[in-house]
Amino acid sequence: MIHSRSGELDAALGTLRERRRGFERWLVAERAKPGISVLVMAWPANYATPVHDHGGLWGLEAAISGALEVESFLHDPVDRSLRSQGRTWLGPGDATWFDAAETHTHRCRNLSRQETALTLHVYGGDLAQYLAYEQPGPSGHWIARPRHSEIAGRLTA
Repeated sequence: MIHSRSGELDAALGTLRERRRGFERWLVAERAKPGISVLVMAWPANYATPVHDHGGLWGLEAAISGALEVESFLHDPVDRSLRSQGRTWLGPGDATWFDAAETHTHRCRNLSRQETALTLHVYGGDLAQYLAYEQPGPSGHWIARPRHSEIAGRLTA
């Protein structure tokens, strides 16, 4: 669906690609019961997220325009380690998903050095709070830091 309507989507969302205001999250829709939120994210050229979780929510992430690399990690809360589980590359129309698990974390990166990428995200609830992970030294241990998700605005049809 995304791939076959990429021209339409690009025209409708083109202003997000041209804004050049850094990484932005735009709310498309939300519902309380069952909890679902739909967002479009704008990824500046070469932007990468920190390694992060999704607050125990399940999620689906699909590329609308541009290309992303998604590196998944398995989080071991006992020894505070993160082990890479592999990488996935998403181009327009490609998608990946993750279960509602406290052990899932990932890092995403826009593969373009010049263009803003756009992605569509569907989560099993409101991703208002999550943890970002930092590795302060060579020990292999990661420190979790609480983060708040900022919404740049709401998109309407």
